[in-house]
Amino acid sequence: MNLFYNPTGVGDVAFVQLEVAEGPFDYEAKGDVVTIKKDNKIVGFNIFHASKSLNIEGVGHIKMTDALLSDIQSALQASGVETELDVDLSPKFVVGYVQQKEKHPNADKLSVCQIDVGNEVLQIVCGAPNIEQGQKVVVAKVGAVMPSGMIIKDAELRGVPSSGMVCSMKELDLPNAPQEKGIMVLEGSYQVGQPFFEE
Repeated sequence: MNLFYNPTGVGDVAFVQLEVAEGPFDYEAKGDVVTIKKDNKIVGFNIFHASKSLNIEGVGHIKMTDALLSDIQSALQASGVETELDVDLSPKFVVGYVQQKEKHPNADKLSVCQIDVGNEVLQIVCGAPNIEQGQKVVVAKVGAVMPSGMIIKDAELRGVPSSGMVCSMKELDLPNAPQEKGIMVLEGSYQVGQPFFEE
């Protein structure tokens, strides 16, 4: 679940994204809430007069908290929208451990990796030339919003499923990021599964 808010550019409207989907969409307005559906499934909401019902700090992509989630749920109910939000608020940028790396069967420059992120092992297709088994790396899990605005989702790369992305310093918008291609390899006492950014 992602929340975007830009009062200067868009007005006092919060966009709640439950799923990444491409239009055309169906819209249903009730009170201050417009429900956005794709193939009869709710993929998001626009909440108008958002500053009255949501305690939002900042602009752009807003960090979701339990308090903000509760505000959104209350705003939906106040407009008569009967939807229970079931949201994963766990960190989306975590330390991963490359358990296994194999050559992609259909692409010379891609690797298929099994990466332990603490509570699960993710299969991630990676194009970085420097990824190797045994490394600790930064993983953007499905649902992560990159500094560029790109949202990480389940994908299939050349016929192989991939759930997440192994990140470079440049993709994470870290200072002094090298310009050459390659993922960020973590050195030191990082724990597998720990959040990479302070939450």
